[in-house]
Amino acid sequence: MIIRTAERTASVQEYYFSKKNKEIARLNAERQTPIINLGIGSPDGSAPQTAIERLYEEACKENAHGYQSYIGIPELRQAFADWYRRWYGVELDPRNEIQPLVGSKEGILIIGLTFLDKGDKVLVPDPGYPSYSSAAKLCQAELLSYDLCEDKAWQPDFDQLERMDLEGVKLMFVNYPNMPTGAPASLELFQKIVDFGRRHKILIVNDNPYSFILNDKPCSILAIPGAKECCIELNSLSKAHNMAGWRIGMVAGDAEIITEILKVKSQMDSGMFKPLQLAAVEALSQGEAWFKSLNDEYRRRRVYAGRIFDKLGAVYNSDSQGLFLWGKIGPDAAKLSDKLLYEAGVFITPGFIFGHNGEQYLRISLCAGIEVFKEALSRIEKALEI
Repeated sequence: MIIRTAERTASVQEYYFSKKNKEIARLNAERQTPIINLGIGSPDGSAPQTAIERLYEEACKENAHGYQSYIGIPELRQAFADWYRRWYGVELDPRNEIQPLVGSKEGILIIGLTFLDKGDKVLVPDPGYPSYSSAAKLCQAELLSYDLCEDKAWQPDFDQLERMDLEGVKLMFVNYPNMPTGAPASLELFQKIVDFGRRHKILIVNDNPYSFILNDKPCSILAIPGAKECCIELNSLSKAHNMAGWRIGMVAGDAEIITEILKVKSQMDSGMFKPLQLAAVEALSQGEAWFKSLNDEYRRRRVYAGRIFDKLGAVYNSDSQGLFLWGKIGPDAAKLSDKLLYEAGVFITPGFIFGHNGEQYLRISLCAGIEVFKEALSRIEKALEI
């Protein structure tokens, strides 16, 4: 290159799954049978039919293709507010407490750019979604990892947190129902997190895309009285509505905080395609039948993912929530992941990518059909016999 990259980019590498997908594509070019990818959590089902139909209908209109409002159309913000009221029991003002996003992942970086200066500190979970750490690093903030451990049911150890030097901490990322562990959310847990954030004047960012998956009681941290004083919440249609590629998310919280986030976001894009927004309105109107059908299928898949872990000798929670099954293998978990990829043609995510506390684990995505799981198990059985 004729110029140097920015110094902050030295703190991050290409996203793990970006690299892994390229490796899998290379292997597929060399193989007669394609790799079975049980890695990333990209739902393989269809979006709600009414959303698809609305998208087509609106995209056919001549006036649908211009720039849109930075804050999203009123219909979408109202639909998000109705969704939060119906399912979470949370009242949000659609005028100023909701900001639509191009997927909630972009919100993680935008929140960092909004609130973090160089040298500020950020609490990130270990294990946890890698984007929390990379976003903080790109903002030149200092990472403070906090442990999530199996013996604490993958919840924060608040005694440990209180013993940490919290001077200069501005943000804390939390994620319940948890990825990668499948630990559930609860109002009791959220109350503890809110109390911690309020006591230490830390902005809590709850990443909540899995609340409907294998869970009959979705909840939001914003349901805790006074939570808006110190909490914001990211949410998305990617997982619970089979719309990962549509890139429709949102962040909700106190109006003053949302205004500051918009100040940054409005520099980065020019609003979401209007037909997508109107299709999202249709998706958000889905009732109990949609989620029941979705979760009935994921429960069947979780059983088959468990059979793979049984074959591998993993210890796992068969009642975990979210799109993944998390299993403890031991010190050789990463080596086993490579063995399965190269010898069985099955990719299962190694837990080390989520942090030190994930090193002995593997994560299986439930985003594959039953026949795919059966084929994956057959390949694994043959590879282990060699």
